[in-house]
Amino acid sequence: MSDEPTSHPSATPLARVVSLYRYPVKALSPERIDRVTLNAGATIPFDRAYAIENGPGRFDPDAPQHLPKVTFITLMRNARAATLDTTFEDATETLTISRAGKQVARGQLNTKLGRSLVEQFLAAYMKDELRGALRIVSAPGHSFSDVKDKCLHIINLASLRELERAAGRPLDPLRFRPNVIVDGLPPWAEFDLELQELALGEARVQGLGRTQRCAATSVDPSTGLRDIDLPALLERTWGHDDFGFYARVTRDGVVATGDSLG
Repeated sequence: MSDEPTSHPSATPLARVVSLYRYPVKALSPERIDRVTLNAGATIPFDRAYAIENGPGRFDPDAPQHLPKVTFITLMRNARAATLDTTFEDATETLTISRAGKQVARGQLNTKLGRSLVEQFLAAYMKDELRGALRIVSAPGHSFSDVKDKCLHIINLASLRELERAAGRPLDPLRFRPNVIVDGLPPWAEFDLELQELALGEARVQGLGRTQRCAATSVDPSTGLRDIDLPALLERTWGHDDFGFYARVTRDGVVATGDSLG
């Protein structure tokens, strides 16, 4: 990913935002949102605000730094996490976990007791995949993204349709953990946007580069099963394993479903 993206007007057709998502806890389920205020240099509020440390603690909340994703529970290695449904309440930072429609854990993550309640459930549920004590971690303003930048991840539905044709089956776009799903661009036209400055609703964003895909995309988010090797399919069909692109917010503004990107 380039450290110094260029900025120039987009020459591509406008795309339409069809859905917006955030992931309050890294590796746990997405939350769909209809409208959000973006701030320059920040993620969608509460996107990946928490992570589940797997094993000996490396994350220091007093001096937060970007760490490799393998430090935490991830779908790449811990596919069973995809079978949990979660909801997050902004005002109290309370996480509720359900499985098969039944609530199995609930806790206020900004309190020690609340974290402990959720940690106890997750430790039992993920016991065969843990490398040591499990710990829910966070720090004010920190995002546990797979990349160092605080950014959005954007995917193009037209490219997904091409990937579905190559796979010979439907594919849930949430395999790719997007923040913004757009439609209206030609297939793979997002790669022409990857280093451009763009309007996103009322906000502006600066493309940072393509998203290189990992084994997490091989996990069906509805079942938790590894059912297709998408990075290998991308490489075999198009000669790369990229899907989607990252973008940094450069100007505050509201974005909502139905807004344009371009």
